[in-house]
Formats: sequence, structure tokens, C-alpha cells
Amino acid sequence: MYTNNVHQKRFQKTLAFLNQNIEKGSHILDLGVQNPMSELMKANGYKVENTQGEDLDEDQTGLINSNAEVATAFEILEHLLSPYQVLKSIRAKKLVVSVPLKIWFSSAYRSKTDLRDRHFHEFEDWQFNWLLEKTGWKIVASQKWINPPESFGIRSLLRYFIPRHYIVYAEKINT
Repeated sequence: MYTNNVHQKRFQKTLAFLNQNIEKGSHILDLGVQNPMSELMKANGYKVENTQGEDLDEDQTGLINSNAEVATAFEILEHLLSPYQVLKSIRAKKLVVSVPLKIWFSSAYRSKTDLRDRHFHEFEDWQFNWLLEKTGWKIVASQKWINPPESFGIRSLLRYFIPRHYIVYAEKINT
């Protein structure tokens, strides 16, 4: 799984943001299969259930049927064709979600070996904020951060100065 320093730094920043905004012991529905981040949340006192690997573009049953008070989606929504429908389907009252930011010097991520590991969306912060608002969420807190890779080059250097990740805590607006 993800054991390199770049992922570990991102996980620690994500956990710190989660701890600032969500009470320990909260029941969380984490979008995506069990992963190192969901394990880290469990180890830090959260009650975590994961979706089961279903295609969330096609099947939101797990989101609709969950009784979790918080939903998390860390680096998930960019892989979906329709994050709008997924965000609308979440029943939890609180949401913590992170996405990679679109950066001008790098094209969207696309794995050459895993056809499922590709980004359909990379957002600018204002676009993601708008998506959340249109799907019934009010942003309470947000943060951007850099996460430089362990490689060398012009792009790697730019990633020391230009934020790549955006995380948001939002609450459902009663409609």
C-alpha cells in the first residue's frame, strides 16, 4: 500500500485537519475501500466503515443506507465522472473531503498501468467550493497544502511553492 513519505505526510496533514473538525469517536463513512488512511482514522479513535468498492458513479446505495454522522472522501472525487451525484446522495450531516488541485504546469494524473487510477477531475478551489455549495453543503473550514514529491526537476521544484491538495470540512444545509 502507500508507504512512501509523500503519502505519509499527506495522511498526517489530513488526520490533523480531521482532528480539528470532527470529534473522536464519531461514526464515519469513508468513501473507498479500506485503505491506510481509514486504518489511521481507526487507530486515532474514529469508528470507520468503508464503501465496498462499488462504482459510486453507478451505485450510491451505500451512501444512502449509511447511518454515519460524518462522511469522508480523501482523494476519491477526482476519479468519479459525477461527483455531483455522489455528494448529493450522502446522508451524513458532516463531510470532510480532499481533492488534488489543478495546477497549471502539470496535466491531470493518469496511471499508465491501472486504468482505474486516473483523474477525471482536478479542481481549482473555487470550482470545488461551488460544487459543494450546489450539492447542499456549507463550507465551515478549508486548508490547502503543498506536498512535494521525492523526485527532482522543474515540476518537483514548483510543487514546493504551489499547493497541490485542498481539504474541506462542510456541513449539510437543511433543505
